[in-house]
Amino acid sequence: MEHRAERVILITGPKHAGKSAAGQALADHIGGEFADLDVLVEKAAGKTPRALFREGAGIFRKAEAQALASVIERTKGPQGARGGVVIAAGGGLIDNPEAMELLNKRPEITTVYLEVSPETAWKRILDTAAAQGELPPFLNTENPQAAHFELHTRRGRGYRAAARIIIDGENKSPQAIAAEITARLSGEAGIAGNAS
Repeated sequence: MEHRAERVILITGPKHAGKSAAGQALADHIGGEFADLDVLVEKAAGKTPRALFREGAGIFRKAEAQALASVIERTKGPQGARGGVVIAAGGGLIDNPEAMELLNKRPEITTVYLEVSPETAWKRILDTAAAQGELPPFLNTENPQAAHFELHTRRGRGYRAAARIIIDGENKSPQAIAAEITARLSGEAGIAGNAS
């Protein structure tokens, strides 16, 4: 368990799956640091992820990969966050080759896929769009709902394949999701401990 301080837990999933709320609850639960990747992107670039995406998908993805690398780097060495770091990823991280390559090079990072149905995600997207006055740029198509369903389904397959832990996030509070992730992590630690 000597590497516990360097533990990185990455929560992935579709847009509006509840990754940030669950990530904050998990960090509180395990006594670790919480980082929202979209917030880090905005702090570093001085622009929202949505604004960067409007400038070009490649521009946003570069900023996203740099933010991910930066927060992972902070966990290394004696100054690493006590209890580890929980990172809430953006919904499109699976479509960012540079970020995914970084994760592939760090197999010790625990990737969690927070799964919700396309119907749940779409309703939350519409609720947010009503408050903000617009849909996300990647849904500016002739049929936004169909575009969302295709994207949600395709990305979901990728997230499932990349995840070590898969959590059903439907109708669960952030605290319940955090408790479920913690239990799964404890199970993994127990298995590892018994094997050694």
